Amino acid sequence: MLPELREAWWETGTRRRAEVAVSGIFAELPRLAAHAVVVAWRADRVRTLLVALATLGAGTMSTFGLLSTQRVLVELFGAGPTPDRVRAAVPALIVLGGIAVVRGTLAITVGYAMTGLEPLVKQASERRFFEATTGVRLEAFDADTFADDMERAKQAGESMSELVEGTADGLASLVNVIAVAVALLFINPLLLVALLVASAPKTYAAMRAGHLRYATYVASSVRRRRMYVLERQMADRESAPELRTYDLRGFLLHQYDMVMRAQSAVELGLARRIAVTSAVGAVVGGVGLALVWVLLGWLLATDRIPLSAAVTCVLAVQAAQLGLAHLTFQLDYVYTSGQYVQEYLTFLERADAYLPEQTGPERPPAGPLQHLEIRAVHLQYPERPAPAVDNVSFTITAGQTIALVGENGSGKSTLAAMVAGLRRPTSGTFLWNGKPYDAWDPASLRGRVGVVLQDHHKWPYSAAANIAMGNLSADTDQARIELAAGRALAHEMILDLPHGYRTLLDRTFKEGQDLSGGQWQRITAARGFYRDADLLIMDEPSSALDPRAEDALFQDLRARQGVRTTILITHRLANVMHADVIYVMHEGVVTETGTHTQLIELGGRYAELFRLQAAGYGK
Repeated sequence: MLPELREAWWETGTRRRAEVAVSGIFAELPRLAAHAVVVAWRADRVRTLLVALATLGAGTMSTFGLLSTQRVLVELFGAGPTPDRVRAAVPALIVLGGIAVVRGTLAITVGYAMTGLEPLVKQASERRFFEATTGVRLEAFDADTFADDMERAKQAGESMSELVEGTADGLASLVNVIAVAVALLFINPLLLVALLVASAPKTYAAMRAGHLRYATYVASSVRRRRMYVLERQMADRESAPELRTYDLRGFLLHQYDMVMRAQSAVELGLARRIAVTSAVGAVVGGVGLALVWVLLGWLLATDRIPLSAAVTCVLAVQAAQLGLAHLTFQLDYVYTSGQYVQEYLTFLERADAYLPEQTGPERPPAGPLQHLEIRAVHLQYPERPAPAVDNVSFTITAGQTIALVGENGSGKSTLAAMVAGLRRPTSGTFLWNGKPYDAWDPASLRGRVGVVLQDHHKWPYSAAANIAMGNLSADTDQARIELAAGRALAHEMILDLPHGYRTLLDRTFKEGQDLSGGQWQRITAARGFYRDADLLIMDEPSSALDPRAEDALFQDLRARQGVRTTILITHRLANVMHADVIYVMHEGVVTETGTHTQLIELGGRYAELFRLQAAGYGK
């Protein structure tokens, strides 16, 4: 399937809303509402209780408000001089005013509580999400299902707070509708039937219109994804140079016009269908409302209710219709938000399967490296026919510099990642000083290993922070930072930045700076040197460096020989000639082993690759 045809995270809830009938929404709402209450209760019990009590209180006040309104009308429509009728209505007016004050206060209370509750819910949800994403083993990101779940769950905080907010608003609307119904029961039970007759058609029309919107949204998903891609291509810093180099402006604008014409036609069709649905609902509802007025007229003509009750009924019907319209919107809102929350919960369940195994007894910290044994290690990526690493075994002694060489895809980086503890082998064992990795404390073991990656992440922090994060367990030492930068030939480069080591390395922020690929590679190498680990793994550390920086880097690596242990991965074979042992990998298997001289004399794959590079330089 093409990438643009894959369902995006923002389409999950709307697709399910489009597929489910109205009965399905009502069937799932109690579970979603219960989950929202549980989440809110865990985030802040006091605010959750305030929202619930204030909402119920406001609904109760609505009932008393309608009854008090009727009392006022009874007095005003009674017999006698106008001043006497007004004076008789004053007590009921005072009660009505008091009810209005209480309802206003309760509304403010709900607003205050929700304002404080929503960020707490969002924070708790997002924190739990990031605990999962940062805690799972690296192989989790190799599984398509995990990546898809993570993409859909990434808006966890927003979705959870929306679910809580929608549930609170939906509860308020429901309580208001119930309050009106209760008031009508006190006035005349027939009026409650009239309310249903007058309100049901418009409510159904609103639900139907919502269904049409969601269905059209899903049907337009491919166009929407293409628009998302086009927007990024036309208004993104990274695409801007190539857009201008190849004069792609006209091409991209033409693509935009084609997609938008098709989308506009769909939206116009949707507008017509919604207009027809709403019109039918309004006509039927109007007929129902006319029947209400006929019923009221009959009740008045036969003296079954007083005029005051009839007027109160009119007010109640209007209030109920407004409340039902709002409730209809909230039902869709809660259901859709709930689908995103369900994706979030599904992701957390899947992430649990990728969390590192919990062990009972406390494991000892790893001691200084004496020897590292790689024993029959095998790793198979999901949905890959061939293994990435296949039955590899060798031993590294402290102070050695070993090199892993081979063509792209030979398994070098995968093997190095397993040595660093970033990946677990499908089978086989890594032994640190004679004990399996699992026998040592994981954090302590990771602290003994430094890794410099070719595909490094450009962290949007200062130059000093980018280097110091190589060992956050130690106190930040500026002298040590500068020493590590000097070893990576990055010190002078950093001093030339506008704010030196305090310069922010990201143009997204004010006064941030961009670095070239080679400059970033120096920063990354300095990060590895800052850790000063027993074992340093350098994966293509010089691919973007200029010759002077590359020479300085490898001089420093050669100085480690006999003192610290180094695993070097590079395609530039001239830089591994000094290694104590060179392991040549091909299709996940170690095919040749020896020193540079031995491998050249062997005349195998290494010798062939070395001659090809040497011939290139000879020209």
